[in-house]
Amino acid sequence: MMKRFIFTFALLSVFLLIPSCYERDEYTSDPHANFEALWKLIDENYCFFDYKNIDWNAVHNKYNILVTDTMSKYELFSVLGKMLAELEDGHTNLLTTFNTSRFWEWYENYPDNFNAVVHKKYLGMDSKLAGGMNYLIIRDSIGYVYYGSFSNPIGEANLDEMFLHFKDCKALIFDVRNNGGGSLAYSERIASRFTAEKLLVGYIMHKKGPGHSDFSEPYPIELEPSQRIKWLRPVVVLTNRRCYSATNDFVNKMKLFSQVTIIGDRTGGGCGLPFHSELPNGWGVRFSSSPILDANKEYTEYGIDPDIKIDIKENDQLNNIDTIIEEAIEYLKEKTSGTTPSVKSAEYINE
Repeated sequence: MMKRFIFTFALLSVFLLIPSCYERDEYTSDPHANFEALWKLIDENYCFFDYKNIDWNAVHNKYNILVTDTMSKYELFSVLGKMLAELEDGHTNLLTTFNTSRFWEWYENYPDNFNAVVHKKYLGMDSKLAGGMNYLIIRDSIGYVYYGSFSNPIGEANLDEMFLHFKDCKALIFDVRNNGGGSLAYSERIASRFTAEKLLVGYIMHKKGPGHSDFSEPYPIELEPSQRIKWLRPVVVLTNRRCYSATNDFVNKMKLFSQVTIIGDRTGGGCGLPFHSELPNGWGVRFSSSPILDANKEYTEYGIDPDIKIDIKENDQLNNIDTIIEEAIEYLKEKTSGTTPSVKSAEYINE
């Protein structure tokens, strides 16, 4: 209960201590007024200025001269969107009825390391689907799960059925490649199935003033073990650069467990809790407001490195082979060589 109280308190603090996000100026379409409103909103509430070494005053000067009284809403959107892109933050967007600004460079310079056509062949026609999870026994007594979005609800019963399906498996592959995030609640729910004890998994901070460095002390976030079926046998989590936000949070938790190995590419990051506000012209704004740190109080905004770095080989892809899945299977076969699963063993807990 303490972990939930701490995390809830921290989240409430975010909402209580960002007053400018609740101030609603009178409606105006004036380009200068909206430019200044957006710049100030970000200036007082964005959470990564110091970490990213961004000179926000210089950014103001750079884009202010591009704003004119006679510019169209589309031209203003372009200028404001480019200004927000200076933050290099996938959680920061300008939202309108005609377009949404976004920063995609956090993954564009990385290999895809996922091919939907090839991946579909691995799932085949017999994979099961529960709560957004595709799962099957893939080969050599190894279970395989693909979870493509933390926006897809995962119920406790879904997880129970999945683990029961794998009760005779020696190991498990949990694939979250190309998962752009969603709900932190599902990240916690799934991760809680892989630990038998309470664990410190990170910290959260909130803004307590308008200054770029005005943050609270870090509040600890603890993960309670599930009281249902848990999996303590070997696990490989597959990642690529498009693992973002809640997926990054999930990988951050999973890497702490002794039976888990992360294989693939660096995650996309995104450790800032996003917050929504509005400009005087009615346009929506989303931005990172509260940083979530890892257990060592380090930022993972730019991603988490895998334990074993592997890229999909071009020749493999041409032959409908997923290099990363194949390497994970070989790794787990070697790790579990000579072992025999037992539902009553200490490796597999059913409470």
